[in-house]
Amino acid sequence: MELLRLATAGSVDDGKSTLIGRLLYDSKQVYEDQLESVERTSRDRGDDYVDLALLTDGLRAEREQGITIDVAYRYFSTPRRKFIVADTPGHVQHTRNMVTGCSTADLVVVLVDARAGITEQTRRHAFIATLLRTAHLVICVNKMDLVDYSQQRFDEIRDEFQDFAARLEIPDLTFIPISALRGDNVVERSGEMSWHQGSSLLHHLEDVHIASDRNLIDLRFPIQRVVRPRSAEHRDFRGYAGQVAGGVLEVGHEVLVLPSGFTTTIESIETPDGAIDEAFPPMSVVVRLADELDISRGDMICRPRNQPTTGQDVSAMVCWMAEAPMREGAKLALKHTSRWVRALVRDVQYRLDVNTLHRDGGAEELGLNDIGRVALRTTSPLFYDEYRRNKATGSFILVDEATNVTVGAGMLLHPGP
Repeated sequence: MELLRLATAGSVDDGKSTLIGRLLYDSKQVYEDQLESVERTSRDRGDDYVDLALLTDGLRAEREQGITIDVAYRYFSTPRRKFIVADTPGHVQHTRNMVTGCSTADLVVVLVDARAGITEQTRRHAFIATLLRTAHLVICVNKMDLVDYSQQRFDEIRDEFQDFAARLEIPDLTFIPISALRGDNVVERSGEMSWHQGSSLLHHLEDVHIASDRNLIDLRFPIQRVVRPRSAEHRDFRGYAGQVAGGVLEVGHEVLVLPSGFTTTIESIETPDGAIDEAFPPMSVVVRLADELDISRGDMICRPRNQPTTGQDVSAMVCWMAEAPMREGAKLALKHTSRWVRALVRDVQYRLDVNTLHRDGGAEELGLNDIGRVALRTTSPLFYDEYRRNKATGSFILVDEATNVTVGAGMLLHPGP
């Protein structure tokens, strides 16, 4: 079955955790002991209902405060599709967690409280989702039961968000009125909102088309490991393991290896289940080449006439995740695909206000949870594509070499400073 990765976002107390709990509960994905634990905790807290949000709010601090702090991942499946759900925090100070949760998502669900309408956090999270090039955005207007399932209120929120969305790049935008607490339009369509002609949320998640979201044109195969078994049976075996980041690998096709520039052909493609004729994202495979070349971890296989950009001076949008700010002159380790290099921050070009989309060109640093454009110089060339063209080869992380802590996540822009 096809796998869909989705993330939930929205303001604090908009019902993100409750929605995921409802999806799990109504789709019969909750074990009896889990439900008993949630029921017991709900009673101990004095709730007169079973708080399904506790299925995802696992940290003690989260349960005590009634909010989500970390990114909570849950897995469930239906007969039609498998799902990985990332429940991201709504607080402004946890923007970095929201970026982490949404970075791998195929679809983002942004919840809006029907009473409060579009808030600053709604716009912030919608913008971050589009900045991360999430192709599918679902606006769930939650707590419709608290506004008497009013179609007029739903239409007001939809129209207001569409005015804001006109300034963003959203390939696929869907609006669904729901009540996560009562289960309206979550798994089954609600009789309380017969005026809604669309599907329930789960039906939409099962049917949304994501196969065409991946780049199947530009072949990109970063080498993660050189495979050379030492057994006598396989002493002549030499393969290159990695995950296909773009395009299609096919047996017999001519390929080029970077940075050496040598060309060869693909002799075979191996998987744990045996040899195959072609591989595509995000498959992990071992490739055997017709010629013995000097290839190591961090090198990249591509097409001779379709190569990534190669360069040491790059420009990127960076989400800063550390307490100490990023400033010009900072030296960091940079991991791009399977390649590690050192990087120098040449310039903080501007800091972005994600609420107003204003660019602060006078900013000299990026603080915790800030997003801005920076120019970097790497010690060795990167083989990359613009993030909007290929997420896998257009993204990287920044690591503090002294502490080995990830301090930033970046999205590469058009070549050049």
